[in-house]
Amino acid sequence: MSFLRTPDPNPGWLSDDELAQIRQRLPLLYVEAVPVRVDGLGQVTEVGILLRVSPSGSINRTIVSGRVMYGETLRDALFRHLEKDLGPMAFPQLPASPTPFSVAEYFPPPTLGQYSDERQHAVSLAYVVPVTGTCDPRQDALELTWMTPEEAASHSVTAEMEGGRGALLKAALASVGRLT
Repeated sequence: MSFLRTPDPNPGWLSDDELAQIRQRLPLLYVEAVPVRVDGLGQVTEVGILLRVSPSGSINRTIVSGRVMYGETLRDALFRHLEKDLGPMAFPQLPASPTPFSVAEYFPPPTLGQYSDERQHAVSLAYVVPVTGTCDPRQDALELTWMTPEEAASHSVTAEMEGGRGALLKAALASVGRLT
């Protein structure tokens, strides 16, 4: 069962040097997740937004995100990153066959597309994932803030998200019928 998994014993599956070399030559595959709370009818009532310190030291709002490891299924990668960012008691409700609401392509020069990542060219499969448990952010996340869909889609929140993730958040809310 998914909730009995242990954390990845080898989180640094590539050395920093190997990762830097690969990022210069190949696009990397990521999964991203917008955690949500839903009511009894499955309507999104709250959106979880992480507050995180970036490698450069700035504080930004973001969503759950991370690389897919070699030999790992998308479902397993999604679960691993949700657990890593939200804690083991978040209890994400992944469907039997997860289908992304969007495919986002991040480029190092921000002029090449809507999404940017100065480190690399990356392709990300983005999902909306209901969570039912208690979220306790871990790793580099400072906190998780639950907001109404309207608050999450506001300019003040989406402007704090780097790399175009504010637009991705709005696309997530539109995909579940919550963007007005």
